Amino acid sequence: MKLVSYNIQYGIGLDGLYSLDRIADSVAEADIIALQEVTRGFSRNNYADMVEGIKTLLPHAFSSFAAPCDLFIDMVDVDGQPTERRLQFGNMILSRWPILAVRHLLLPRNRTFEKLNLQRGAVEAVIATPSGPLRVYSVHLDHVSPDERIEQVRFLKARALNFVAEGGSLTGASEFGLADMPLAEDFVMMGDFNMVPESPEYVEMVGRTDSYYRRALRANHAVDASARLGATTPESYTWVKSPGDGTEKMYLDHCFVNPQLAPRLKSVQVDNQALGSDHFPVWLELA
Repeated sequence: MKLVSYNIQYGIGLDGLYSLDRIADSVAEADIIALQEVTRGFSRNNYADMVEGIKTLLPHAFSSFAAPCDLFIDMVDVDGQPTERRLQFGNMILSRWPILAVRHLLLPRNRTFEKLNLQRGAVEAVIATPSGPLRVYSVHLDHVSPDERIEQVRFLKARALNFVAEGGSLTGASEFGLADMPLAEDFVMMGDFNMVPESPEYVEMVGRTDSYYRRALRANHAVDASARLGATTPESYTWVKSPGDGTEKMYLDHCFVNPQLAPRLKSVQVDNQALGSDHFPVWLELA
C-alpha cells in the first residue's frame, strides 16, 4: 500500500507557475493521497477551484476536502447574478478505496498581531483498505509558533490515540438506520507539520529519546515512520525557501503511525524531483 503526503502550495511550483497537472502526475501512483494548501478563490492562483481540478485529474479516487479557513472576499457578477466569492484554504484526502467516515478537526490557535495565523485543521478519514479499515490524517500545523504547534500536536494525539474511546465519527448508528462505522485502531498521520526533527513539538509527538534504548514503541506516542526506518538523514529535506533559492532547506513534512502499525512500515522517501510546490511529496509504503 502506497501513501503520499504533499503540501501543494496552492498549485504554485518552484518556477512560480501554477499547474495542477504536474501535481496530479506526482501523486497519481499512490493508493492514498494527503494534500495540504488546497484552495478555492485564492487570488495567487487566479481564483482556481483546486478541489474540482484535482478531482477531475484523479477521477477514480474517492475524496474529502475540508477548509478550516473559509472567508468572504467580495461579490462578483456571474452571468448577471451577484455571486459571493470566498477564499477557502485547507486539506484534502483522496483514496483508491471508499472513504467510510470523515471528521474535520479544527486545531487550537491564538490571535496574532504581526504574522499571519489562519485557522489550521486536519482531515481524518477512515478508509476501507484491502487489509482492513485504516485512519488517515491530512495535517497542516501553524508555521510561526512552536508553542502553538505543541498545543496542536497534543490535540491531534488525543484525537488519534483516543479514537476508539471517543467513538470515531459515529456510534449508535442503528438509531438512524445505519451500520456502525469501524473503529479503526491503526492510523497514518501525514502532512506539513512545520517542525523539524527533534524540535520540542516533534518530541511532543514521538516522545523523548533515551540515551541507550533510543525511542521504544509506547502507546502514548506516535512513531515517525522515516526515523523508524533510518530514512531521515542530515541531507534530507521536504521544503526549500523559494523558487530559485536552494540554500535554505528543512525537513518539515512527516508521516507518523500508531505503534501497532510500525511492523508494517516498508519504506519512506522524499521525491525531491517534483517541482509543483515549494514542498516535496513524502511517500510511505506499508507492507
